Amino acid sequence: MLLAAVVGSGIMGERLAGGNVAVALLANTLATGAALVALILTFGPISGAHFNPAVTLADAFLGGLRWLDVPAYLAAQIVGAFAGVAAAHLMFGEPIFFASRHARAGGAQVFSEFVATFGLLAVIWGCARLNASRVPFAVAAYITAAYWFTASTSFANPAVTLARSASDTFAGIRPADAPAFIAAQLVGAGAATSLFRWLAPASGARTEPTTLVHTVDIAAERSATQRGGH
Repeated sequence: MLLAAVVGSGIMGERLAGGNVAVALLANTLATGAALVALILTFGPISGAHFNPAVTLADAFLGGLRWLDVPAYLAAQIVGAFAGVAAAHLMFGEPIFFASRHARAGGAQVFSEFVATFGLLAVIWGCARLNASRVPFAVAAYITAAYWFTASTSFANPAVTLARSASDTFAGIRPADAPAFIAAQLVGAGAATSLFRWLAPASGARTEPTTLVHTVDIAAERSATQRGGH
């Protein structure tokens, strides 16, 4: 659903904007931000709303998600992303998949993805420690802004990047440019996670995951085990 919103709104915006790229980007931005709020609120209580491999890897690094569960999450994210692109293409009468020719190369673009993903993870970790209920709105607000203040329009998600390389539409990225974007995203996520592990450590030297779902479950299991032992 996230990729259907990103790609579908990009196609709709470009078709209706009459060649005005700023208007098309604005439409793409608003639809993506709105979809993020709705989808994180929907899936947060179920799975932690892990739509992003960078978030999943960071969460596992901090102990909020078991490493044994990570491969299944990554597979679901990537398969879901491509399914969303295919759905958007079908809705707008485009080929199911077709390699993008939208060039997004160069150091400025790659650095933009580092900044975009660093900021996203900073928002997630900072908000999750204070009030997890704010995460959906904070993430959506940040991505909405980052569409405009980063030169890359803030992909900030390896699964999204891979899937958008199969869409020769407004939201696409050339397959040749995707690896550098993904590398910058992972580095940015790691940098933000390391910073907030030091800057705002959780009580008891534990950290909270994206929506608190996984850490709360783990903590509850440990508490129950300890009570059983007593």
